[in-house]
Amino acid sequence: MSAVKPLRDRIETMRSHTEHRKRARAILAGHECLFPASVFDPLSARIAESVGFQIGLLSGSVSSLTTLAAPDVVVLTLTEFADQVRLIMRVSNLSLLVDADHGYGNALNVMRTVAELEHAGVSMLGIEDAVLPVRFGHTSNMNELVSIEEMTGKLRAALVSRRDSTLVIAARTAAARIEGIEGAVARARAYAKTGVDALFIVEADEIAIIRAVHETVDLPLIVGSGPMSAKRKELTALGARILLQGHQPVAASVKALHDTYLHLFNGGAPADLKSRTVSAEEIDRLIFVEDYEKARREYLQ
Repeated sequence: MSAVKPLRDRIETMRSHTEHRKRARAILAGHECLFPASVFDPLSARIAESVGFQIGLLSGSVSSLTTLAAPDVVVLTLTEFADQVRLIMRVSNLSLLVDADHGYGNALNVMRTVAELEHAGVSMLGIEDAVLPVRFGHTSNMNELVSIEEMTGKLRAALVSRRDSTLVIAARTAAARIEGIEGAVARARAYAKTGVDALFIVEADEIAIIRAVHETVDLPLIVGSGPMSAKRKELTALGARILLQGHQPVAASVKALHDTYLHLFNGGAPADLKSRTVSAEEIDRLIFVEDYEKARREYLQ
C-alpha cells in the first residue's frame, strides 16, 4: 500500500500539470491578452493565484535574484532553476511561463532543459537566441545573437524532447533591437518553421515590428518589454496573448522587507507594523494550515 500512494500522487501531479498546460494553450488560442504574475516562490504563487491570476511568470533574472542574490548574468544553474519551479508548482495551480534563457548551453543542453522543466511542472518555456553567457573577452553580450541555423537547431531539439505534447515551447528573440525589423521578421519566419507553439518577442520598441511579425507568421505572440505607448487592445489585435509587465511584485517585496527590517533594527515596535502586514489567519489560508491540521488529527496517534 505504501508504494501505491506515491505512484498515485505522481500520476495526479502529471495530470494537473497537463491541465495547466491545456489552459495555457487555450489562452494562446484565445482572443484576449493577459498579464502574468511575476512570482518567485510557493508563497508568492499562492498569493497571485488567490487574487485571480491564471498565468505565473518566473524569469531568469528573478530566479537569480531570489535564489542567489546575483545579477542576471547566467550564473544560475539549470538544477537550481528547476528546483525553484518544482517548489512553486508543488502548491500552485498557475500556468507557469518560464524564461529558460539559452537552454543552458547548446542544443543538447536544451534537450536536458526541456526535460527538467517539464518534469518540474512548467506550462510554457521560452528559449532565446541571445549569445549567453558573456563570451570571454567581452564586457557585454547585449548585441549578439546566435545564428538562425543554431537557434533553429535548438528549437527542433526542444520540440522533440518534450514528453507532454501540451507543453508550450516558445522561440524568444531580441532581434527587433539588434537586427531591426527585417531581422526580426526573418527570424520569426525561420523559427515558426520549426513547429514552435509561440513567438516570444522582446525589446521591440515599435508597434510596426510587432505588426510585421504578426503578418509574417500565424503564431500567438508573447510580448516582453514591448512598445511603451502600445495599448493592450492594440497588441491583442496583433496576435499578442501574453504581455509582460515587469517584476513589480518582486521589487515591492524587497522594499517591504527592507522597511520592516529597518523599523525593527532601529528599535521600532512590532505593533507599529500592523497596518503593513497580513493577519495570521490569511497566512494560514495561504499555507493550507487547515489541511495540515486535519491530517495531524487523523494520522498522529
